[in-house]
Amino acid sequence: MNADHPTPDELLRDAHARLLPADAITPEIAGSMRYARKVAEGLVFAYALDRPSDVRILTDPDVEGVGPEELGRAAYANLMRVPVTHEEIPHDSTVLHSFYGDSHFVGSQALFLSAAVHRVTGESLPHAGALVVVPSRHNLVYHPIADGTVVDAVNSLAAYALGAFEDGPGALSPRLYWWHHRRGLTSLTVIDEQSRAFSVQPPPALLDLMRGLVRLDRSGRLATRATAAAPAPDLAELTRAAHRSVAALAEEPAAGPGEAFASAVALAHARCATDPQASYVDTWDAWCTALQLGCALFTGAQPQDCHLGEDLVVRLPALPAAPPADARAWLDALYLAIVCRDGERVRRLCQVPQEVLRQDESVDGYVLHWADTLRAYFSEGVPVDEVVKNLLATMETSGPEEVTHAPLEFVNAVDYQPAALFHRFLARDAEAFAGALAEAVTEHGAYWGGSAAPRAQVALGVLAVASLAHDHGFTVDAAPPLPLYLLNRERIEAIPSP
Repeated sequence: MNADHPTPDELLRDAHARLLPADAITPEIAGSMRYARKVAEGLVFAYALDRPSDVRILTDPDVEGVGPEELGRAAYANLMRVPVTHEEIPHDSTVLHSFYGDSHFVGSQALFLSAAVHRVTGESLPHAGALVVVPSRHNLVYHPIADGTVVDAVNSLAAYALGAFEDGPGALSPRLYWWHHRRGLTSLTVIDEQSRAFSVQPPPALLDLMRGLVRLDRSGRLATRATAAAPAPDLAELTRAAHRSVAALAEEPAAGPGEAFASAVALAHARCATDPQASYVDTWDAWCTALQLGCALFTGAQPQDCHLGEDLVVRLPALPAAPPADARAWLDALYLAIVCRDGERVRRLCQVPQEVLRQDESVDGYVLHWADTLRAYFSEGVPVDEVVKNLLATMETSGPEEVTHAPLEFVNAVDYQPAALFHRFLARDAEAFAGALAEAVTEHGAYWGGSAAPRAQVALGVLAVASLAHDHGFTVDAAPPLPLYLLNRERIEAIPSP
């Protein structure tokens, strides 16, 4: 058989899926490669035969010789067998992952990035996908879209792609792409053809996701490789940080207690790492202070003392009501009020105008609907039908097709669980509630995976709903991440008036 006319067996054995630069498909050869297709700006999908002496691009007759479906399966399988070397590259505040090798097909694995990453690293890409560059046929570099470092990764990868593309050999593309399991490869790079100027312009969907990830990451809500590897927080330092941030309000009350609230929430959670049942007074002090600051953040406060344990007391000055557009912080404050059984603070928080929280552009719709559900439940005179309507809206907008601002893994394992549990509580179905509670605890543990991060220690939203159920006569099993003496009220002490 002529080498330019491979047999069907040779095609199935040696054909590979291949990425080519778009300008490689010239008008002269386009007519013989009608099967080839553009997969992203600057990139074309084709098939190539990997022979000992050369690499040959396949033509329409080659494809027709074995059939497109059978050839496609073989070309994918062969591509996934290409040997690559994996290297992690720390860069500024982020980590980039590099695949490289001698094969002409290493860069082409970006076509099926999720499968390639799992084969090489044993890890799965997050539902949001990854940023990826394919500067040459011999390498690709990617960054999973999992946390707030995605912002730094955009700049790092864009700069790397341009430099590596110009270095060659086997140049593929200078562009930065977003790989998503539904969208495939989407170019984020815009090139001005006249000036040859490059800029990165993420589409609205990715911008929304990046905005949400940054907010979630800053508040310590995401389980990442960094949080998994981090040592247990220093309780003394967390206490000092909370003390400093509250004390600073006396000098600059206009700054607002947002930072102080975040510090207090971290301390309250971290205390439960060494006191998982919340049996010590220092743990209660941390939870009470977090509640005081959370309510002050959204509803203002009169002067009051905040106890931070070990006889450390700091004075919270009078603060005006200046609620921020931070829906998740509002939920945290409400959860704390529910757990601490502070009905007056629950009432005050539910009076925060809905339109304020709806200005939060970092959250998905289900978060706002969930806030509306709890507001309706705790507001006097609101019919139960209104509560149910908002709860159904929460459920309907928390699916994969609706979520755009948060990692789906986080939504399913952490963020949605309180709403699912509240559904069973509202129905007064004790048996279903027990099952949902067990599932929520399991999901929380699986998501955090033994991390020492403060948020890993307590499932705050789940604890709040479980506290509601306990007070309504449900039998509720308490075990980490649900502190027993907060759940059963035995640790609850006097709380300064708001």
